[in-house]
Amino acid sequence: MRVLVTGGCGFIGSAAVRNLVSAGHDVLNIDKLTYAGDPRTVAGVSGLPNYQFERRDIVDQPAMAAAIMRFAPDAIFNLAAESHVDRSIDDPGAFVDTNLRGTFVMLQSALDYWMGLEGERKAGFRFIQVSTDEVYGSLGADGYFTETTPYQPNRPTPRARPAPTI
Repeated sequence: MRVLVTGGCGFIGSAAVRNLVSAGHDVLNIDKLTYAGDPRTVAGVSGLPNYQFERRDIVDQPAMAAAIMRFAPDAIFNLAAESHVDRSIDDPGAFVDTNLRGTFVMLQSALDYWMGLEGERKAGFRFIQVSTDEVYGSLGADGYFTETTPYQPNRPTPRARPAPTI
């Protein structure tokens, strides 16, 4: 398979990249390399012929559309995201850009690509959107979430901020 992974230098994304490359799949890793991405996490596969890397931002629609068309993936794993809930309080705009707008860009670019596919390639194409366990809220007494667990996101308590001076 040919798999495009966004956020492939992050904690979960790098595990996916290493696993996919080691299994013999052709992988294009797209990562912006922010605070959550570190190319050392994929150093063990970076020299292999079935691995490619592009430093890009998923919010950049022309770049994402071009990368998808050029690489011609069988699947896209979108793991690119702003993470760490406390950061969302300090800089919510970055979360809106990457997690909402970036996901929209990826979905639209994938749809445009998919529309041009035919037959088995079209039927077999997959877009996998990865989220966070934070959408399920607090871990209950049974100690795990399932696919049928209802969403119950918690909003973190904002840090105390000094009152503005006038």
